[in-house]
Amino acid sequence: MSEDYCEFLSVVQNEIIGKHITEVVENTRMHKVLKTGEAEYSHLQRIHGRNMIATRIPIIKEGKITGVLGYVNYKDTREVQELYNKIFNMEKKISCYKSSLKAEVTSKYSLGSIIGKSDLILESRELAVKSALTDSTVLLLGESGTGKELFAHAIHSLSSRRDKPLVRVNCSAIPRELLESELFGYEKGAFTGANKSGKIGKFELANNGTIFLDEIGDMPLFMQAKILRVLQEKEVEPIGSNMPIKLNIRIIAATNKDLQAMVKEKTFREDLYYRLNVIKINVPALRHREGDIELLSYHFLNLLSLKMGKQVKKISKEAMALLNKFDWPGNVRELQNVIEWCLNIIDESDVINVNDLPERLKKNEPIIKDIKTLEERLLDTEKKVIYEALITYKGNKSLAARKLNISRVTLYEKIKKYDIKI
Repeated sequence: MSEDYCEFLSVVQNEIIGKHITEVVENTRMHKVLKTGEAEYSHLQRIHGRNMIATRIPIIKEGKITGVLGYVNYKDTREVQELYNKIFNMEKKISCYKSSLKAEVTSKYSLGSIIGKSDLILESRELAVKSALTDSTVLLLGESGTGKELFAHAIHSLSSRRDKPLVRVNCSAIPRELLESELFGYEKGAFTGANKSGKIGKFELANNGTIFLDEIGDMPLFMQAKILRVLQEKEVEPIGSNMPIKLNIRIIAATNKDLQAMVKEKTFREDLYYRLNVIKINVPALRHREGDIELLSYHFLNLLSLKMGKQVKKISKEAMALLNKFDWPGNVRELQNVIEWCLNIIDESDVINVNDLPERLKKNEPIIKDIKTLEERLLDTEKKVIYEALITYKGNKSLAARKLNISRVTLYEKIKKYDIKI
């Protein structure tokens, strides 16, 4: 018997030699294990008025039991209770993690989901493919409804992280007061009204995968500073915890806002803008995608006809002419809605005709989303005219300037002013 064990039992080593084990160790079963040859693991044993956990293992040599090894696993069952509580809490956290992860998605869309043959969309697709080969941060810019989320999913599905989570966060949809707890999570009891088992944040859910920060331009300034820290330190600290969690994530952000203008207005952090703007992908507006409206119209027609159980196969030339002529302020999403509208109101015909289109298309009246000042409308028009001239002449600035009847110097100034990319 070791000196430590003798000290634990409050006996003198020399005095116990030759005594039966039951005279030395209270409530022992070592003599029974010696007889049966069956080990007893983690059995309850009361010693000195305390409940302990003990293990007894027979020593077998050449097929014969020659002795028994006995030791105390835990000197107090309270240690076991503490361990049990830790395991129980960990299991609850894992359960919470699994249920939270189910609410998220892996990639719903692939590169093939980005329909189009125009030069602009093909350039954006090519850049998306290249960006998927790295872990650099991607900033997707484009009007509402252009398909920025499709690009985020496509990049993730092409990347080495494709088998890991893609977690989407709509920065404009989460109430300001809940943003920090949603993104970073919290420990149990972190604040009044908190979930008793705590909450796993979106960043932790996306660990080893991709987090898609949609509508990043709507992120409040106080949260922008915290997001910047996550980007710099590659770690997140849940509310109520002092243990940072190391992260291995890819960040894709998207916005329909002019972040450069917001930086000048001090409504978006300049340092965060440059952290996000590593790979910038412009997702073009539908009105600039020559030839894509017809392609997308038939894509949605086939998709929705099947889904809705319709037999509509064609769009008349006259109806297609109106679709091509329309300005599409709501972009691809609005086009999809228009095709769905037509399928809902069409009767027995298998062709979408002019009469099946919404009135605003027949009158070429786009939905007015915001009332703009005259100056804003003039600036929008000027930007659009310059952009279309550059597209028409394939980026040749001399020809574009001549067509617009302005000098090349003036054209360069306006390209810089409107941040026009070709």
